Amino acid sequence: MTTIAPSITDGPTPATGSPTLRIERLEVRYGRTPVLGGVDLEARSGEILGLIGETGSGKTTLARAVAGLAPVTAGRITVDGADRTALHGRSLRTARRAGTVQYMFQDPLRSLDPDLTVARLVGEPLAVAGVPRTERGPRVREALDRVGLDTALASRTPGALSGGQRQRVALARAIVGRPRLLLADEPVSALDASNRNHVLRLLDRLRRELGLAVVVISHDLDSLAGIADRIAVLYRGRIVEQGPAEAVLDRPLHPYSALLAASAPGPDPARRTVLRLLRAPAAAAVPAGGCGFAHRCPFADAACAEVPEPGPAPAVPTAGPEAHVAACHHSPDWRARLHPDATVRTPDATTIPQEQPR
Repeated sequence: MTTIAPSITDGPTPATGSPTLRIERLEVRYGRTPVLGGVDLEARSGEILGLIGETGSGKTTLARAVAGLAPVTAGRITVDGADRTALHGRSLRTARRAGTVQYMFQDPLRSLDPDLTVARLVGEPLAVAGVPRTERGPRVREALDRVGLDTALASRTPGALSGGQRQRVALARAIVGRPRLLLADEPVSALDASNRNHVLRLLDRLRRELGLAVVVISHDLDSLAGIADRIAVLYRGRIVEQGPAEAVLDRPLHPYSALLAASAPGPDPARRTVLRLLRAPAAAAVPAGGCGFAHRCPFADAACAEVPEPGPAPAVPTAGPEAHVAACHHSPDWRARLHPDATVRTPDATTIPQEQPR
């Protein structure tokens, strides 16, 4: 059986809104290849949930499954209580037009039609949803204002905008239909520092103003430290840890989470020590079918063979939104072997700067 580590109660308090997104035992396969195995997850109104993991861990597939853009093999996805996995054909297309779930793609230069003006791009979800033409203009202007864009830019095309402006157009397009859930896939990866901070501040403000549940997929752990209430860590299609952002980043319960956190750029000597220890060869050979991370883990032993692959993920509905849980037999004892204070990441960006570049 998977060991669920004890709660850690210090750290930021997650949002207390009602569950907007609930994922239960989600599985996704492409042909015979498993991509997600038994994922349980929640995102609540007014909350930012960070989703982290190395390339190929299943982050984008998870977001696409929630948006109805990837096939679901098994499990259940509900948004505001409506089962989206039960939708097919016309009912799925109707749900997409309603715009309850919006997806903010990683590269706005590719996701925005280069031949359409900003006004057309932002207003397109309203047209698809059947909003009368007379209402679209005011809604578009309101959305542009919310993301800090001058309405004078409405007549321009994406090629005439800066990278930061394009990303804000993508954000305006995502919120214009007043969704309940926003899926932001690497929303700041292509931006410079000032624009990155501005977009992160926008996401933080909009989730509060609009009561949005926001899922942010990111490799930038320091950015997530500034805005995320909770963080879920994916490894090989399984959630191996989730909990309050500060706790997951600074006091992780799973060695894989510690490896990700310690790999963030920074000169801190303790971080380099952690990386050296975590990148050591696996401590023991674990039979196939055990913990998926065992072959990379310096703390693996025979007990790790008891976790079936893909194995059960920590159950959010029973653990609660404030719990800090991990699928590891040795949590949190292994941390004492890393560094005296058991902190693996020096928090160098816990707040978002207040500059507002235009």
